[in-house]
Amino acid sequence: MKAKKVLKNIAALSVATVIVGGTLSPISAVGSSKDLTEFGNVLNVKAVPTEKIYGTYDTNDYNNFSDQGAWHGYYLPETTEAAHKMYGGFAGPVCVAEEYPFNLSDSINKINLEKVNGETKEKVDLTKAKTDFVYYPGRLEQTYKMDDLTLKLKLIFATNRTALIETEIENNTNSKLTLDLSWDGHLFTWYTYSPEETRADYKTGTTFAKDENGVKVNFETKRYTYRYMTTDQNSFDVTLGENDLETNVAEDKHSYTINKKNSVEIDANESYKTYQTQSYTFTDKERTAEREKVKDILNKPGHYLTDNNTRWQGYVNTIFKNKNAVGTAYQRAAVKSMETLTTNWFSPAGAIKHDGVVPSMSYKWFVGMWAWDSWKQVVATTQFNPELAKNNIRALFDYQITKEDAVRPQDEGAIIDCIFYNQNEDRGGDGGNWNERNSKPALAAWAVQSVYEATGDKEFLKEMYPKLVAYHNWWYKNRDIDKNGIAEYGGMVHETCYDWQNYTNPLTGKSYYIGEEVEGFGKIVGVPSSDGSYEYGYIYDENNERVVCPEAGIEAAAWESGMDNATRFDREGLSTETFKDPGVLIYTVRDDNKKPVGYVINQESVDLNSYLYAEKGFLKSMADVLGKKDDAKKYSKEAKKVADYINTKMYDEKTGYYYDLQTNEDGSTKTLLTNRGKGTEGWLPLWAKAATKEQAKAVAANMTSPDKFDTLVPFPTASKDNQKYAPTKYWRGPVWLDQALYGVEALQNYGYNEDAKRMAYKLFDNAKGLLGDGPIHENYNPETGDGLHTKNFSWSASAFYLLYQNTLTSTKTTSQTGLAIPGEVTVNKDELAAVIKEAEALDKKLYTTDSFKVVETALTSAKAVYADEDATQEEVNQAVADLRDAIVKLVKVEGVVIDKDNKDNKDNKDNNNKNPKTGDNTFVFGSVCAMLVSGFLFIFLKKKRA
Repeated sequence: MKAKKVLKNIAALSVATVIVGGTLSPISAVGSSKDLTEFGNVLNVKAVPTEKIYGTYDTNDYNNFSDQGAWHGYYLPETTEAAHKMYGGFAGPVCVAEEYPFNLSDSINKINLEKVNGETKEKVDLTKAKTDFVYYPGRLEQTYKMDDLTLKLKLIFATNRTALIETEIENNTNSKLTLDLSWDGHLFTWYTYSPEETRADYKTGTTFAKDENGVKVNFETKRYTYRYMTTDQNSFDVTLGENDLETNVAEDKHSYTINKKNSVEIDANESYKTYQTQSYTFTDKERTAEREKVKDILNKPGHYLTDNNTRWQGYVNTIFKNKNAVGTAYQRAAVKSMETLTTNWFSPAGAIKHDGVVPSMSYKWFVGMWAWDSWKQVVATTQFNPELAKNNIRALFDYQITKEDAVRPQDEGAIIDCIFYNQNEDRGGDGGNWNERNSKPALAAWAVQSVYEATGDKEFLKEMYPKLVAYHNWWYKNRDIDKNGIAEYGGMVHETCYDWQNYTNPLTGKSYYIGEEVEGFGKIVGVPSSDGSYEYGYIYDENNERVVCPEAGIEAAAWESGMDNATRFDREGLSTETFKDPGVLIYTVRDDNKKPVGYVINQESVDLNSYLYAEKGFLKSMADVLGKKDDAKKYSKEAKKVADYINTKMYDEKTGYYYDLQTNEDGSTKTLLTNRGKGTEGWLPLWAKAATKEQAKAVAANMTSPDKFDTLVPFPTASKDNQKYAPTKYWRGPVWLDQALYGVEALQNYGYNEDAKRMAYKLFDNAKGLLGDGPIHENYNPETGDGLHTKNFSWSASAFYLLYQNTLTSTKTTSQTGLAIPGEVTVNKDELAAVIKEAEALDKKLYTTDSFKVVETALTSAKAVYADEDATQEEVNQAVADLRDAIVKLVKVEGVVIDKDNKDNKDNKDNNNKNPKTGDNTFVFGSVCAMLVSGFLFIFLKKKRA
């Protein structure tokens, strides 16, 4: 009866139209997929691009499309009058000048049609056509429908440097249609942030030149570190797949026209197709290689178009893999997440050696790869593009510090903050964004384990494991001031941190200056740079050692946390009536020779140590797979210590929440920083599964309180009852989706699934634009849902994709599984106890000496495993198998008579329900019965399911 009812409910769900999470949508059949064309325009990429690319917050005014790791992208034209001049082509491109986006043109190439009727010609006015412009997953399409013809344009990325454009002209009449075809385009000659800036100072240095079957954009060498970086080897090539062409470049070299010499004749109700490519390359070597690829692309364009469609349909299919169905609006949001991540995919170029995902192609400062951004992006992208995920990890580990490093060998094992096209001056480059002053939170193992779980690629695990171990060890070597196994955020030994002139004196509100006497530190003295071009402002202590500027040290530590301006990192702290908060102080970490190897702030952060606890769990899981038993035991043992510390030192019973712990330099004094208020760091022990169930219950109560974290858009970075809560100020209140993801998974980890799903739906429903065609933002106002700061942000997209997959459509998390929640028993030794007692009850006299020695050896090993608190289930199972095998293979001695009555009496006297200990001859009859019952139940249920 129940089975029929379940089947009936499933049938009903497959056709139902319901309200899910506040949005009315038909639910698709469980396990089915949809064609990618059902996901058109989930993101609005229509634009009228201008020379002024940036609008609010140094962010591109428009959203763009890119793919395959290309360093350029495109828009669809708007349907407004201002965009009519772009009809017949794709708007753009937007290119990246090594590190900074700029619009190369609003129309680099568009087609013009003229109808030929004998001696007369008539221009086809596309503004009179019925238009349909669509951004499908993986391609842009334009349709111009008129009475006598239809023009269709389709753009995809064929490689990581080249876009392929298909142009199809359909004859809608019953007679032959004759057309003359031509193409034209022009360049923007300048770029700027605002119209008021002097154009002469912002020239692109670009000109057109004729090229084989098209035109080439030449670049000049311009090295503006913080706005525009090009060389004379850069090139943008437009190559048409026609042979009878005449190209004319204007005298000023800023525009061109290309005419097809022969008219095109299209039979009644037939069509004509032509193709072109547009390639953006950085070096002559790249361009030469790409021109060979272009020949292949134009020789078989259909192959590339089909492959592109297959790849993107595969991406779309991933959102239908789970059993729980959701509304179409949420499916569209998941597709938008994949589109955002893929547009932000960049391939190797300059110093970047592997493919990876940048935070946002739309933001001036975000076209580089950050460590913790990458880890979050990997966990999502591995679900639909695992090779990109693997390479994104490799891209950061390409620059893992080694002991032979010429700049910072003391940071062996560390992963630096971020990498860009250009390295910094220390590394011989001229870039300004490359940063080695700090690392980022310990989440790399999370990313690697996620890749392994999605792909089963053991070779990748082998490749990354030793690198992860080195990175994990670095935290305890360079970020643990009192060597108690609990880490602090800090920074590397770095020139920026010693130059006080870079920072503002909080007492005066003005920049520190050479000659200034800084209270509590000393006098700033000028020290010329090696080339004499600059004078550093240093303070030296009594040992003639440079002193870290506090503002610099705190900034680096806050950046290392990822939560740049979180309230807990305010230098002044927050004093109360009962506690005078000394604020954030800087301590120098030294090696055995007392040489500085880094510095830390005076607080053991609960989020950092929760990440490190989780990392031990991930490393343990990897060690189990790779057969590294000693490593697995080591991480289990270390994790127990960390969990105990977090739960006893960083948890406040009164408020039911976790906080950072202030420490003095030698670790003799610790103070729980409840005075600085609650932040998202307080639920990280739940995400890591380090909290006890009792503590998790109290934390969950805080998380689900409307007066604290359960806001319109839930999980603000500072609780509403935090004195410094500010809903629009970066990490002081806005909702960051990575922390929201950890919050949802934290609730799921401890069984609060209803709250987790409810709050996940609130994230989707109330983040403005997400369920429409708006971009995914960097963060959101928790009270209004407004998108804040930059847009098309990768880790937000990652979080929304994972929330869709793991909360909306299933119930699972990305948290570590190598370590049990404190107090939970995950390794079952009942069967081992039973077989040990069975072996101990054997009468040695009944069996040959050799066969019984095998049993004794196996029994000794089994007892050792039973006594080992860190034994894994695999080790327990193996011990059971070995001992049972030895018992089965016992050889009886011929002629020995068993005194059955005596044996039965002994068995009855000795049998009881105690677990075995060394030398204990007790036999657990109940355990055996339990195993038998469990076995029968398993077989019964298996047959029933079959």
